[in-house]
Amino acid sequence: MNTAETRPAGAGVYLDFFGDLRPWRHWALHVDGAVATLSMQVQPDGGIFDGAELKLNSYDMGVELEFADAVRRIRFEHPGVGCVVISSGYENVFCAGANIRALAAATHAHKVNLCKFTNETRLELEEASAHSGIRFLAAVGGACSGGGYELALATDHILLVDDRNTAVSLPEVPLLGVLPGTGGLTRLTDKRHVRRDRADVFATRAEGLRGEVALEWGLVDELAPRTSFADAVGTRAVALAEHSRAAGRFAGDEAVVLEPLGLAPTPDGSVVGEFVAMAPDRDRACAEVLISASTDPRWPLRAARELDALLCHLRFNEPELGTIVLLAEGSHADVTVHDRALCEPASHAEQETALLWRRTLSRLDLTARTLIAAVEPGSCFAGVLAEVALAADRTYLLDGEFVDDRPDDAVGMAVRALRGPQAAEAGPPVLAMTQVSLGSMPMANGLTRLQSRLWGDDKAIAAASGTVGSALDAQAATEAGLVTAAPDDLDWDDDLRLAVEERAAFSPDALTAMEANHRFCGPETMATKIFGRLSAWQNWIFIRPNATGPDGALTRYGTGTRPSYATGRV
Repeated sequence: MNTAETRPAGAGVYLDFFGDLRPWRHWALHVDGAVATLSMQVQPDGGIFDGAELKLNSYDMGVELEFADAVRRIRFEHPGVGCVVISSGYENVFCAGANIRALAAATHAHKVNLCKFTNETRLELEEASAHSGIRFLAAVGGACSGGGYELALATDHILLVDDRNTAVSLPEVPLLGVLPGTGGLTRLTDKRHVRRDRADVFATRAEGLRGEVALEWGLVDELAPRTSFADAVGTRAVALAEHSRAAGRFAGDEAVVLEPLGLAPTPDGSVVGEFVAMAPDRDRACAEVLISASTDPRWPLRAARELDALLCHLRFNEPELGTIVLLAEGSHADVTVHDRALCEPASHAEQETALLWRRTLSRLDLTARTLIAAVEPGSCFAGVLAEVALAADRTYLLDGEFVDDRPDDAVGMAVRALRGPQAAEAGPPVLAMTQVSLGSMPMANGLTRLQSRLWGDDKAIAAASGTVGSALDAQAATEAGLVTAAPDDLDWDDDLRLAVEERAAFSPDALTAMEANHRFCGPETMATKIFGRLSAWQNWIFIRPNATGPDGALTRYGTGTRPSYATGRV
């Protein structure tokens, strides 16, 4: 992973989401039948920021990237695994959480994106447990604080060594002046049902709790003395793996090897993959993203991986590209041929690929960028790619066809130039939802994108759902409430250009908050609470002087000098 290069425009340290991260530097994987052990042994000199020594298994984004890669490879490449033990490669420490010196060196955007990426990976553990039948066991054989305990909270079972010394803790509020950034507070109450008064005591007690009290309060699930800790971990892991087999995993299927993507941005920032391409338009502060459909049986997995990596790349390395124009090309049949495998997976490979699409679309929903879908002649917003259009904040569908040549600065021209001429769907463009849009790819709020778009209007939701399987032209899609506008040939380029340029003139902070409010209507879930509180509360706290000012807690941490707080409540 190339982490030495720096990027302009406030991007900070460059992170490579396209390369092969193996051999991992900070993690070791051992598979023994149905049980895998993923051991965390962070190399202190392996941080991505100069001078930020990763002591006590503390992590930065480099460690997190490897962890996410390991979890994904376990899911695809080890179908026989029913339980993953997350342990430490060091004595007397499980994980000290995010590295404070790395946080201090990071840009504000990097801090927030680290928390968001880490949250997405922790939620993936819970998704793997719920839908892939893989159980996760946190073997906490030493100090477990902050993000380390939040990692443990994301597992199915926490086994804590009972040695009168080892504690679990969330010390962010008393020591750092910030919140636990990876869902810790939400999981205490919503997942583990810890009483709110006890949660209050625990989250303000820097030293945390240990042993019988931690067990009684519901902070851990099981205790074992150090002398028999390894045996207890082994016994529990086998039991969890048996439970996984009972859940009916495709354990007998062949492994799916995740080959390197082999992508890299060009000097101008463009990215060209096999099925996904991105061209930056820096004058308009936007990125044009083109997804090309294909009947190639590799398409579902490869396209999802390319899109997922690209979204992470845009988040961390291209913070100035505030709008993403979403385009898709090819024949509808090229993408709908994959519908059955995405809706009703019949093998290990199909199941994990469908779940990867679900997570990738969720990452798109949660990306703090304006999303504009442009449905033009040659587009194939059908099947799973119809979900891409439904994820957009605004969806434009051309009414008719292009009559005259389009101007050279038309939206989408740059990214299509990267891909070259492609086979196009003949005639006026259409939007075509299939069964994929009826529940197999829910958002973080537990709703489909169709339900979220038309929330509160049951009649409209039913009518739009009734169009599944039909190709909707501009008029039909407008009547169904699926598009924002349907300009004709004369107005198309001007309408899209003005939408993109208008977005660049607004406050990015206000847009991020507005878009998140609009996208995640309806019921709250643990995921929407975690991300909403991250985007609002933690984002705000990270820029307050009590946390990051010259006398703030993050700045003074480790100096031996107490922070100085402005005492007014806001």
